Amino acid sequence: MYQAVLADAKFHEQLLLFDRDIAATARASGCTTCGGVLHSAQFQRKPRGGPPGLSEAFGQRFSFCCAIDGCRKRTTPASLRFLGRKVYLATVVTLISAMCHGLSATRLRQLSATLGIDRRTVARWRVWWLSIFTSEASAFRPVAAAAFMPPVDTATLPASLLNRFRGGIEQQIISLLRLLGPLTGGASAMRAF
Repeated sequence: MYQAVLADAKFHEQLLLFDRDIAATARASGCTTCGGVLHSAQFQRKPRGGPPGLSEAFGQRFSFCCAIDGCRKRTTPASLRFLGRKVYLATVVTLISAMCHGLSATRLRQLSATLGIDRRTVARWRVWWLSIFTSEASAFRPVAAAAFMPPVDTATLPASLLNRFRGGIEQQIISLLRLLGPLTGGASAMRAF
């Protein structure tokens, strides 16, 4: 089920369209510091884990820079494709982490070998999920705690979050990535990592 989403180039291109809409809204809002006009300051990412056939535009990270001299603050809007500075796509980090819950060490090695992702990387993702949603210092914890009742089972993250959303797996992952939006863009997101 998860493997089909990971291999679906059309689904990933749809995430690019969502990101374009999010970026257009951020640009129209202007600079959050001074209200100035935002100019395009896109930068190229080399996202890993995507299916073959993605357009070249898929690697573009939407970002903007204030046009006002003396301000020039960068605005990097939320993204459904990228999870902060992580090099793997957000869908890959989320779905592989969800698949890893309850795996034996042998099965994890097999999964890592099949996907070409080092098992230590997958283990770091698991730690990331547990630290973002369970750490007392996490700015995202109150948001996640308030959004779901009864509380999400932190031991099975991110699968327990995916299961809280309605629809098929594509809709569930889109909903989860929208929830994670504040963690995916700008300097405030980097502090959360």
